[in-house]
Amino acid sequence: MKTILPLLILLIPAIACQKSVTQSVSEPGELTFVESYPNLEFRRPVDFQSPKDGTNRVFVVEQKGVISVFENNKDISERSTFLDIQSAVDDSGNEEGLLGLAFHPNFTTNGYFYVNYTSANNETIVSRFQISKNDPNKADTQSEQIILRFNQPYSNHNGGQVCFGPDGYLYISTGDGGSGGDPQGNGQNLSTLLGAILRIDVDKSQGNLKYGIPADNPFLNVSNARPEIYAYGLRNPWRISFDSENGMLWAADVGQNAFEEVDIIVKGGNYGWNDMEGLHSYKSGSNSSNYLPPVLEIAQSTGDKSITGGFVYRGTKAPSLIGKYVFADYVSGRIYALAKSTDGSYQNETLFDTKLNIAAFGEDEDHELYFCAFDGKVYHFEE
Repeated sequence: MKTILPLLILLIPAIACQKSVTQSVSEPGELTFVESYPNLEFRRPVDFQSPKDGTNRVFVVEQKGVISVFENNKDISERSTFLDIQSAVDDSGNEEGLLGLAFHPNFTTNGYFYVNYTSANNETIVSRFQISKNDPNKADTQSEQIILRFNQPYSNHNGGQVCFGPDGYLYISTGDGGSGGDPQGNGQNLSTLLGAILRIDVDKSQGNLKYGIPADNPFLNVSNARPEIYAYGLRNPWRISFDSENGMLWAADVGQNAFEEVDIIVKGGNYGWNDMEGLHSYKSGSNSSNYLPPVLEIAQSTGDKSITGGFVYRGTKAPSLIGKYVFADYVSGRIYALAKSTDGSYQNETLFDTKLNIAAFGEDEDHELYFCAFDGKVYHFEE
C-alpha cells in the first residue's frame, strides 16, 4: 500500500528534522525559488490560498486544523489565526486533517469561505464559514454550516481539495476511500462520492441537500449514480486547479505502486482507477480504450512516489514558466514543468531537485506561484 500526503508514518521523523532550503543568489534571468516569508514557519502546511479581494492577504492551512492569515510581504513577522477548528478535526491519521480552503467568488460581499476536513467520525466534511462582522482577519467559528459529508472507510486517500471553477461551482476532490488497491472498488463505482471530482452549486439548495446539482452535471439523470460526480476513476487526486486563463481543470493523481499521473479533467471523464494505473493495466484484462489516459505518467522507479498537483503558471516574476503546469513530488522533492508541444504532446522538464517534502501549491492575487513544504516554509518562484 502506498499513501499520499505524508506517505509513510516512517517518514515523519525525517520530515520533522528536515532543514529549510536556502537558494543561492541567482544570475539575472535564472529561474530560482526563494523563501517567501523567512520570519514565519508553519506545521505541516497543506494549502495556500488568496481571496483575490485586493487586500494582498494570503492564507496558509495547517493540517492540524488552523488557518493563518497575513500580509503577502516577505518581511512579515507576525500572522493572525483566521480559523482554529482543531477540536473538530481528526489529524491522527497521516492523511487526515484540515486539507483544503476555498473562498467564494463573491467573498468580498458575502464573506463566505469553504473548508474540507476529516472528522473524528471518519467522515469527510465540507463546510461553509463566514468571516467575523468585526474583524476581516477572523472567521466566525459559530457560523459553520455543513454543506456535504460522507464516510471514509479508511484513514488515507482523502483527496481534500476544494476550489471554485470559472462557472462559479464548487469542485471537490475525493480519494478512493483508502487502504491499498481500492479494495471496495470505489474508483469505478458511480453510486459513491469516493474516487471522484465532485461539482456542486453552493448558492442553491435542493430537496434535503444544502447545495444544488448543476443542470449539466454528467450523471444527473443516470440510474444509481451520484449526481454530484463530475469525473471519476481517480485514486487520490492530491491537488486540483483551474488554469486562470483558459479554465482547464488539472489534477495530479497519486499512484499505487508503479506510476504517478497528471490528468486533464473533463466532464464525465473516467480516468481508469482501479482498472488502470497511469497508462498501464492494474487489473488483469483491463482495456485502456475504455478510459481517458493521463497527459503524463512518471514511473515510481525514478524515485517519485507521491505526486503533488500544482498550477499552470500565469504570473510575471518567472516568465519562462508561463503556460506550463508546475507540480512536484512529495517524496523525491523534484519540481517539474509540463508544457504542451506544437504537435499536441506534453513534454515534462525537471526544474529543481529540492529534497523538500512539497505538499501543496497555491497562487496569490497576481497569479504568482507558491509552494508549501514540510520544513515549515512557503516558497515562490522568481527569475
